Amino acid sequence: MRKIVFFFVLIVFGFDAPAQTVPNADILDQQAPGVFQVEFQTTAGSFIVEARRSWSPAGVDRLYQLVRSGFYRDAAIFRVQPDYVVQFGISPHPRVNAFWEKHPLPDEPVKNSNLKGTLAYAREGKMSRTTQLFINYRDNHKLDTIDFNGLKGFPPVGRVVEGMEVVQSFCSDYGFEPAEKQDSVYRLGNAYLREHYPGLDYIRKATIIE
Repeated sequence: MRKIVFFFVLIVFGFDAPAQTVPNADILDQQAPGVFQVEFQTTAGSFIVEARRSWSPAGVDRLYQLVRSGFYRDAAIFRVQPDYVVQFGISPHPRVNAFWEKHPLPDEPVKNSNLKGTLAYAREGKMSRTTQLFINYRDNHKLDTIDFNGLKGFPPVGRVVEGMEVVQSFCSDYGFEPAEKQDSVYRLGNAYLREHYPGLDYIRKATIIE
């Protein structure tokens, strides 16, 4: 059984965009620019994240690869705790998730604090960062140093520079509950979420701002 990644995640909803396909392994060789911005278009509006490679080189490279591959298209925003974090990062396509899970990121030190609006990867232990992200809804300094399953802290990879009001407006009716159902989400995708949590918001697409 899949171990639940407690600490932040996202999933998508199939609008008019074409279905994702498993990316070519060459995408893993793509290196991100030192600084770049990503626009996330969601059912609640758009927000922009600025990623900085100096904060977490492997983490920022992976974000760049994920966005370039269209991973976050139709991803559900399934954990929303207004006084804590919002989480997303599960593709509605099981084979796409399987590809990225075979390539976890190396662990990196925390170089910047988990302040309000910063973005970091969810994880369950050593070498477990893959695709799930969370955005801090407040200054969560404890996430800089907390020992979680034998690993210290959650390294931010960027921060929201525009549209934080959109991030704070995501449906929070279900709180942490959908995050506890990750086995079902990985197996059944957005169909499961639409049936059991119909009010959730979704990322329509994420694109790098050129």
